[in-house]
Amino acid sequence: MIPPITNGAELRGKTIAMIVCWLLGNGSLFVWNSMLTAEDYYLSLFPRYHPTRVFTLVYVVITLVTSSILTYYEATINTRKRNLLGYLLLFLSALAIPILDLATSGNGGLATYIGICCVAVIFGLGDGCVEGGMIGDLSLMCPDFIQSFLAGGSASGVLTSVLRLSTKGVFENSKNGLRKGAIMFLVISALFELLCLLLYKFVFAKIPIVRYYRSKAASEGSKTVMADLAAAGVKMQQNEVSEEGPNDELERLSHKQLLLENKDYAIIAFLVTVLTFSIFPGFLAEDTGKHGLGTWYVLVLIAMYNVLELLGRNIPMVESLKLESRKGLTIATISRFALVPAFYFTAKYGDQGWMILLTSLLGLSNGYLTVCVFTVAPQGYKGPEQNALGNLLTICVLGGLVMGIALDWLWLIGKGW
Repeated sequence: MIPPITNGAELRGKTIAMIVCWLLGNGSLFVWNSMLTAEDYYLSLFPRYHPTRVFTLVYVVITLVTSSILTYYEATINTRKRNLLGYLLLFLSALAIPILDLATSGNGGLATYIGICCVAVIFGLGDGCVEGGMIGDLSLMCPDFIQSFLAGGSASGVLTSVLRLSTKGVFENSKNGLRKGAIMFLVISALFELLCLLLYKFVFAKIPIVRYYRSKAASEGSKTVMADLAAAGVKMQQNEVSEEGPNDELERLSHKQLLLENKDYAIIAFLVTVLTFSIFPGFLAEDTGKHGLGTWYVLVLIAMYNVLELLGRNIPMVESLKLESRKGLTIATISRFALVPAFYFTAKYGDQGWMILLTSLLGLSNGYLTVCVFTVAPQGYKGPEQNALGNLLTICVLGGLVMGIALDWLWLIGKGW
């Protein structure tokens, strides 16, 4: 039956759930951000193969395909198994990178490059399971959980940047220092993924407020939460299904209907991501020129993007600063495209200070608009539709990722390959 939640219990459960959501969101992107943040090492190993651009393209295409397939069947998929499989794949792929590096003695070459591309495929499979699975599941709970998950994903960028800068500093003057720092950095990433796997398996489902929202969604006809409810010891009886709930699939809105009703949110999610990833990380890694910071310059740019994106994803926690107007979100999204000529002319004529400022604005606006869309869009729907809409918006973001990374290659026109 649906567990009663007292105000005190709900508050305690909510705080714990938000912390776990933050950690799980962190884990969903921690390995990938580790790869991006260690790009100084990969650029030294594969200077002719554009590793940042290629690894990212392989990763996001696989993520998009995997998430699209799972979204098509989201109404009947066991979300618990989906998310556990995703975190397991992320852990294994994180472990595979330092193992591959040790096996090849840190030598570059085409074979090693292809091996890392294969690991990027595993990244994509894991993230394709986790991103839509977690966001869809959290969409049928309170918006604060989605905000925490997305903020955690952004925090992974900050944490990986701090770790990378630290390991680079520690090993900078030692023999093979760049390689040693990258390996230690990636081993830490693998251990963090293992923590996320254990948190989701043994902790998250048993938090009282999480059990409550999943029981509520089950009473409204959601099938995706049943395995998590069983893991938490909650048994739903047939007579506990609400008469108001969509008791068969014909009564719930289809994916097409949900997209039509939320087409502006879908377009915003797509365009925000297209712009961001047409600039980050490829353009920042390879097209910003030579500056006083030397080999630290790219790491500083990525760190500033990650810090400001984290700030942007936390701003909507203040209700008065949260943008909920569909028109306002659309105007803000379109206005961001002014950053394209700004980056172009700054890279050509500006100094590193202006580039750092623009990168910060890119991260801040990306984080803020993404959280606003994902927390506002599911409101007003029942559990099954909220889960479906969360999955669909994730597909829009991933589609924007693929398009943005493809457009990122246009910056190379006239530069030679």
